[in-house]
Amino acid sequence: MDLTQGTLEEKNERAKKMMLWFGIGSLIMSFAGLTSAVVVSSKRPDWLKDFQLPEAFVISTVIIIVSSITFYLAKRSLKANNRQATTLWLFVTFALGVAFIWSQLLGFQQIIDLGYNFTGPTSNITMSFIYVIAFAHIMHVVAGLISIMVVIFNHLRLKYTATKMLGLELSATFWHFVDILWLFLFLFLYLFR
Repeated sequence: MDLTQGTLEEKNERAKKMMLWFGIGSLIMSFAGLTSAVVVSSKRPDWLKDFQLPEAFVISTVIIIVSSITFYLAKRSLKANNRQATTLWLFVTFALGVAFIWSQLLGFQQIIDLGYNFTGPTSNITMSFIYVIAFAHIMHVVAGLISIMVVIFNHLRLKYTATKMLGLELSATFWHFVDILWLFLFLFLYLFR
């Protein structure tokens, strides 16, 4: 298909989707750099070999998986012209996103309770990487929550229909990416020691 063909609206839609994928590509490269730094740093003599991820990180992983499902249900409800269900699932997705962040912050507290702070004499390079990776991911979840707020606002203003839902699709794509990214990061941190 020739990308220069189609109506102005179709070209605009393709351009927005392409920009989102360029952004996702750059985020993948950023987190690839962070995980590569973990691999290189794991050779240090002060690297913790037997650390346990906080239990709250396991809970947050379940929460973010469920939030991806609820966002899918919101999109499916809109395609079925069920505006009330769409609204419900969008609000549930937003609430789960907030719960994910709360759970991550509890995970940080669990790390501190183990005696590892981010910096200072009680810090450790292993735990500092976990802080940085989780915090960087949280910032992207915040961006996703902002996009969901915009989607909710536009949905309530009747901007989306079963055949016209670009904003919701873009937000859902980003949210699912953030979900998959956390799954990767969690498994990486859990399995790589």
